Amino acid sequence: MPITRDEVSHLARLARLDLTDEELDRLPGQLDDILAAVAQVARVAGDDVPPTSHAIAMTNVFRDDDLTPCLTPAEALSGAPAAEDDRFRVPRILGEAP
Repeated sequence: MPITRDEVSHLARLARLDLTDEELDRLPGQLDDILAAVAQVARVAGDDVPPTSHAIAMTNVFRDDDLTPCLTPAEALSGAPAAEDDRFRVPRILGEAP
């Protein structure tokens, strides 16, 4: 049963959408096409196809938050051109106060 112009107008009113006459003439056909596509997908998806929210399986990509050995401050600063108080020393910019 195709969607009528009056049904689209009623739905637009419920959704508080201000549709033009041209939109009210065009949308029933588009909505029929969408419903036909959804019905086609529903026919293809049988009991052997589990419902999913994504086309491909989604898994958590985060790694465990485990502590791992890292560089000591001395090792990290070993290649720095300048260091001071276990920190990288960089040139002052924008006239910042020390």
